[in-house]
Amino acid sequence: MEMMLEAPPQPGSKRIPDLDIGDNGETVLELWCKGGKGQFSVAGNTVIFVPGPLEDRSCPPARAQADDELVAALSQATTWKRQGDLVAFIGAKTLRFRLNTN
Repeated sequence: MEMMLEAPPQPGSKRIPDLDIGDNGETVLELWCKGGKGQFSVAGNTVIFVPGPLEDRSCPPARAQADDELVAALSQATTWKRQGDLVAFIGAKTLRFRLNTN
């Protein structure tokens, strides 16, 4: 499952974070600047995300901070729900991703 965060790009960039989640929960993250891997575990509507190390790509400080905040928000998500092409990860902050359907 490949999905893109519903968020505007960071100033000076056209990139928008996306997740590529495999059948066994293995995840490839491409954020505003950084990238890495992680693991999702899902049971019913409960979700746990465990991030792996992120590749530091000499990011500008604002983008690096936004990437770190996004990973932290995913790690704090405890539930998820899907409505059509939208997937929401819900925790301290709700993150909405749109499934790539092409």
